[in-house]
Parts: sequence; C-alpha cells; structure tokens
Amino acid sequence: MLTGIAAAFFYLFAFIMIASALMVISARNPVHSVLFLILTFFNGAALFLLTGAEFLAMILLVIYVGAVAVLFLFVVMMLDVDFAELKKGALQYAPVGALVGLILLGELIVVFVGRSFTPKLGEAGVQPIPDLAVRQNTAALGDLLYTEYVLFFQVAGLILLVAMIGAIVLTLRHKPNVKRQSIPVQVARSPETAIEIKKVESGKGI
Repeated sequence: MLTGIAAAFFYLFAFIMIASALMVISARNPVHSVLFLILTFFNGAALFLLTGAEFLAMILLVIYVGAVAVLFLFVVMMLDVDFAELKKGALQYAPVGALVGLILLGELIVVFVGRSFTPKLGEAGVQPIPDLAVRQNTAALGDLLYTEYVLFFQVAGLILLVAMIGAIVLTLRHKPNVKRQSIPVQVARSPETAIEIKKVESGKGI
C-alpha cells in the first residue's frame, strides 16, 4: 500500500513540475515565469524526498528557491528591461534553439535507454553506497565532495564567483550628477587641499 501511495505522489509531483516548467517558458509576464520556476523547484525537492535524497531536496530549496529564484525575481522586477523588444528578435533564433533542443532530447534518450539496459551500472561507482544505518546521505556526499571531487568543487565555486562579478558589472548603472565616494582621491589629499581658510570680516558672514 505504501508503494502505491508513493507512486501516486511521484506522478502528482512529476506532473505539476512538468506543467510548471512549461509555464516558465510560455508565460508572458516574467514575474509569473519566476514564480512558476519556484513551483518547479518545490516539486523537484518533493521528488528528491520520495527517493530518499533529503540532502539534495534541502539544497534545492535553500539555494535555488531561497537564493537563485528570489534573486531572479528581484532582478526582473528592478531592471527596466523592454521584454517586448527582446521577444521581437527571439523568432530569428528559434531554429537554432530547436536544433539544440533536439540534440539534448537525443542525449537524454541515449542516457535513458543505456541506463535501462544496464541495471548494474550503479555498482561501478567510485565508492559503494553506504548503508543508511551506518552512514547518512549528507555525510556520504560530504565524503565524496571534499575528497574525490574537491578540485571540481573549487572550480565550480570559482565559476560562480566570476558569474556573480559579471552580473554586477552588467547591471551597474552610474547616474549623472551624483556625488560618489572615491577612496584614492581621499587618501591622496593633503592638508593644503583638504582645508580652505577664508577670512571673514567682523560682523559679516559668508
């Protein structure tokens, strides 16, 4: 009975996730697209919980929903982007996008078919899957992440850092006629340039 309930919830979450993912790319309002993206992440986290990967589910909620999706929402709401103008030129890239989509679909089919015909593929991993009674999922992932894949972990962090700096540079706007602090100018000041002495006659102000 438990297997039937788990299967029913799996199909429910999967259907909602696919429907909300389609709404992400079909919604006209970009704010609605971000909200549907958050709904997609929530259902993906529920699917991770059904498979026993609670750590991945929490990471999906904390990082992608709590940080990335909320950041997308604020960026979309704060930036003055003419989305109508952007959509006008989207049709000319439709053939390229369709070609990339077909290639991705073919890769997914190859992976799915190969996985279905090799059920013992999981046994050829770098390290065997530990028993949950001995080692929890979070601890086992930490062992692999900070030993076998520590270099890839550091490279991924560096890529995210570069992406963050690029996003800040692209969205930075300097408004004219606004006084800004310049640290080099302040450090280079001398008493002669920092102080201006004016003689004021007695009984008169400036």
